[in-house]
Amino acid sequence: MTESENPQTSEPTESAARLRPPVAKKVPVTRSHHGRDFVDDYEWMRDPESSDTRAHLEAENAYTDQELAPMEPLRDTVYEEIRSRIKETDMSVPSRSGDFWYFSRTFEGKSYGQYCRVPVAHEFVDAPLDPAGWVPPEVTPGVELPGEQMLFDGNVEAEGHEFFSLGAFATNFAQNVLAYSIDIVGDERYTLRFRALTDNASAPADEIAGIAPGVTFSPDDRYVFYVTVDESWRPDTVWRHELGTDTSADVNVFHEPDESYWVGFGMTRSEKYLEIVLGSKITSEAWLLDSADPTGEFWCVRPREVGVEYDVEHAVWGGEDKLLITHNDGAPNFCVGVGPVAPVSDWSALAELVPHRGNVRVEGVDAFMTSVVLSYRENALGRIAVARIVADGEPATTAAQARAGELEGFSPVEFDEDVFTSGLGGNGEFVAPVLRVGYGSYVTPGRVFDMSVATGELTLLREQEVQGGYDRSGYVQRRLWATADDGVDIPLSVVMSKDTAARVDSGSPAPTLLYGYGSYEASMDPYFSVGRLSLMDRGMVYAVAHVRGGGEMGRTWYEDGKLLNKRNTFTDFIACADHLIAQGLTTPRQMVAEGGSAGGLLMGAVANMAPDRFGGILASVPFVDPLTSILMPELPLTVIEWDEWGNPLADPEVYDYMASYAPYDNVEAKDYPPMLVITSLNDTRVLYVEPAKWVAKLRELSPTANEPGRGVLFQCEMDAGHGGVSGRYEAWKQAALELAWTLWTVGITE
Repeated sequence: MTESENPQTSEPTESAARLRPPVAKKVPVTRSHHGRDFVDDYEWMRDPESSDTRAHLEAENAYTDQELAPMEPLRDTVYEEIRSRIKETDMSVPSRSGDFWYFSRTFEGKSYGQYCRVPVAHEFVDAPLDPAGWVPPEVTPGVELPGEQMLFDGNVEAEGHEFFSLGAFATNFAQNVLAYSIDIVGDERYTLRFRALTDNASAPADEIAGIAPGVTFSPDDRYVFYVTVDESWRPDTVWRHELGTDTSADVNVFHEPDESYWVGFGMTRSEKYLEIVLGSKITSEAWLLDSADPTGEFWCVRPREVGVEYDVEHAVWGGEDKLLITHNDGAPNFCVGVGPVAPVSDWSALAELVPHRGNVRVEGVDAFMTSVVLSYRENALGRIAVARIVADGEPATTAAQARAGELEGFSPVEFDEDVFTSGLGGNGEFVAPVLRVGYGSYVTPGRVFDMSVATGELTLLREQEVQGGYDRSGYVQRRLWATADDGVDIPLSVVMSKDTAARVDSGSPAPTLLYGYGSYEASMDPYFSVGRLSLMDRGMVYAVAHVRGGGEMGRTWYEDGKLLNKRNTFTDFIACADHLIAQGLTTPRQMVAEGGSAGGLLMGAVANMAPDRFGGILASVPFVDPLTSILMPELPLTVIEWDEWGNPLADPEVYDYMASYAPYDNVEAKDYPPMLVITSLNDTRVLYVEPAKWVAKLRELSPTANEPGRGVLFQCEMDAGHGGVSGRYEAWKQAALELAWTLWTVGITE
C-alpha cells in the first residue's frame, strides 16, 4: 500500500496526442414557469439518436478512458481481488416449492446463472407439514444432484446481446411449464416466453413483448396475468392471457388512468386470492379475486384515500379466513389490523394485531399456515418477530389444527451483533413449518437460516463464503451519531479494519468513503461486500450516513427529508461529514462522497453546498437535473414523483424550493472536488441527459473541472440500464473501476 500526496494534484505529462476535456456546444433554450426564466444551454443533449449527442458522449468516454489509464494497474489488482474472494463456481441454498427444490448455480467463467431443480423426496410429497421434508438437499458446487434438471441458462439466453436481464421466472401449478421474461436492451421492458419442463408437457409458443417483469399463473394453469406499461414506462394495465391463444384476444382486466399510480399484480402466499395492487408514493389500493375463479370480477378491499397506504395478506386461524391489513390511517409508523375477507368499511372496524408505536416502523406481515411474521424497523435496524398458531397451547402441526388454532403474541428473532439487518428470505410456501431467514452485517457475510416455527431454533444453512482467508475479527463496525443543523441526531454506520481503528483511535485520521441516499423511505441497511475489503485492507474507512428522506428511523424520518423538507437530506449528509472530521476519523482531503440515482442528487447538491468538505465525489446514474425532469410529465416516472418532490408545474413555492437545490441549476464558477460521474444510455429511471448536462455545465463554469488528473470524469455506458452493465464479470470490472478511482483520489495508488 502506498499513501502519497494526492496524485490528482500532480502535473500531467502532455503530448500532442493527449485529449482535451470535451467542450459541449451551447444551444440556449429558456425554461419559463411562474415568471421565472432559466436558460439551459445543454438541453439539446436529450435526443439520444442525435449524432451530436452520440459524438459528445463518445468524446466524454474517450477522455475518461485516457484519464483513468494511469489507474489501470490498480483497477486490475482490485478486480483480481474481488474475483479471488468470490467462489465463482457456487450455488444457492435450495428453496422448496411444491414437489421440487429450486436453486441456482454459477460457474467459473460464466457471467450468468443457471436455474435448476430436483424433486422432493417421495415420502415428503404428501406430508407438507413434516419438518423433515423441509431440510434442503446438500448441493455441492459443480456437482450434479441425482434427478437434477436445469431449467434455464442465462448464458445461453444472453448470447449475442450486450445486455441481458432476467425478469419473471415462474412455473405453473403443475410445475411442468416455465414462464420467464427477459430484457436485452436495459430499458426494463421485458418479453415474456414459455417453455416445457417435462416430456409430457407442451409449452405454448406465445410471446408477449413490452411488459413489466412479473407474471402470475392461475391455479388451473389455463391463464397467466401480466402487466403492461404506458409510453412513460408506468405499469398501468393488467391483462389475462389464455395460454395457447393469440395475444390479440387477451382480456384487459384492470386499467389505471391516473398517472400518479403504478399497477402491480400477484397472488397471496396462501394462493387463495389473486391481487391487483395500486400505489402512488403516498396512497395505495388493493383488489382481490378468489383464485379459483380467475375470470371473475375483482373487488376492492378499500377505495383509495389520499395519504393512506395499506397492503393485504390472507391468513387463517380461529376457524376463519382473515385479512391482515398493514395501514397508516392515524398511524404514521403503520399498524396491523385484522378483519374478515370483505371490503373494509372503516379502518376502526379492524381488530388490532400490531399497534402503532412512535419508535417502531411496521413494514408488513407475512402469513403462513402455522405462523405470522412481522417485519419491522427499530433503532435503524431491520428486524422480524414471529407469532405461532397454536392448538391447545402447542404449536399446530396439522392443517386442521392450524385452521382451528389461535395466534400467539409476537416474539422477536434475536441476533448477537449491534449493527445488522435481518428479514425473511425465500419463503414461497404457505404450508412451510420452517421459515427461511436472511441475516448480515458490515463484517458478517450474508447468512441463510431455517427457523423452526415450533421451537424457534435457527439452523444455519449457509454463510457467504469469502475466499482468501477472511476473518471477521479483523474488522470492526460502529454506530455513531451526528447532530444536524436543527439538532436532530443522525445515525452513521462505520466499518474499518482493526488496524485502521487503532490508528484512528490514536489520533491518526484515515481515508474515508462516505455513502448516502436519503429518498423514497429507502433504508440503507448493513450488508457485507467483498469489494469493500479492497478499501478497508488499504486503510480506508467505509461510512454510511443514514440521512433523512430514508426510512431507517421511521416514517417521520422519511417525511422530514422530502417535498419542502428535502434540503434536510443534504444538510444531514454534510453534518455527518463534519462529524467524521470533528471526531478525527478523517479529513476533507481524505474523504470521498458516494451516491447513486436519488443519492446522486444528494452528491450534486453537496458538491454545490460544501465542495470543500470532500476530496472526491462518485455519482452513479445521478438525478442531477430534477427540476427539468419533474416539469415534464411526459417523461418516465415524472407524475408519480410529484408526491416525493412536489409539483413545480402547479406550485411556485415548490418550483422555487427545487430550484434552490437542483444540482444542475446551481453549478457555480468555483472549485469543485474531483468527480467520477457514471450513467447509462438506456436508463429509463434517470435519463443519461441529466448527468451529461451537469458535467457540461461543470466543465463550462468550474476552473477545476477540466484540470487533468483532478477534474470531472464522465462515463456513459452505451449498452446498459439503470442498474449498470449486465453480467457478473462486467459488474465486477465496473466495481473495480469505481473502487480504484476512490483509492487513487485519496492518494492510495497500489
